[in-house]
Amino acid sequence: MTQKCAIVTGAARGIGLATTDLFLEQGWQVAMVDRDESELSTAAGQRENVLAIHRDVSNPQDVGAMVRETKGWAGRIDALINNAGVAEFGPYEDCTFDMWRRVMATNLDGVFLCTQEAADELKATKGAVVNIASISGLRASTLRVAYGTSKAAVIQLTKQHAAELGEFGIRCNAVCPGPVRTKLAMAVHSQEIIDAYHDAIPLNRYGSEREIAEVICFLASDRASYVTGQVVAADGGFESTGVGLPALRN
Repeated sequence: MTQKCAIVTGAARGIGLATTDLFLEQGWQVAMVDRDESELSTAAGQRENVLAIHRDVSNPQDVGAMVRETKGWAGRIDALINNAGVAEFGPYEDCTFDMWRRVMATNLDGVFLCTQEAADELKATKGAVVNIASISGLRASTLRVAYGTSKAAVIQLTKQHAAELGEFGIRCNAVCPGPVRTKLAMAVHSQEIIDAYHDAIPLNRYGSEREIAEVICFLASDRASYVTGQVVAADGGFESTGVGLPALRN
């Protein structure tokens, strides 16, 4: 019962899986939560000190079960990583209300539900919440009317929770990844898009899943014991450039 435990939602792939692996390297145990049962089973089956929890963070009953199962397994919860998310892109006029609700249900409602449900356990450990927002929540872009709005709301929700949960010793921070070299991104980004991102990012490259995980695990750790209510853009400097033209940097 002395080994620290993190809940990582959306843990079957991408940033969530990279975060799981880094926690494991640092001696934590991890409750891996995902609604993709097949991917989750495969990922969890290849790792030790993990608990696979097949749940949907947009469902209040599932979220309650997630916390109970984790507490029953590990005896404690020290960190909640709200990483589960969906991305549906397209012109604003094509964003139906059903699409809007699908995005909000997971990206925003899920963060609210998971944090509220885990709060009592985190009070007991003076734990941490790290929400995965997005650069799209910091700067507007085309094709992201639902996604960008959901992530901007996550940033505000992070600050609300930091203000209200701080008296219990719970820290709440948000990480805003910029373009990350995931399998999905590389499958859908044309060379033109890749080149444009490289031109617009001061570090001239995509980030890696591991680089985002490093920031997440730091914020969840005791090394960040006096950091709360903060929004960290792990984006290679993308947000800092605003809408300036890349050519003007030369």
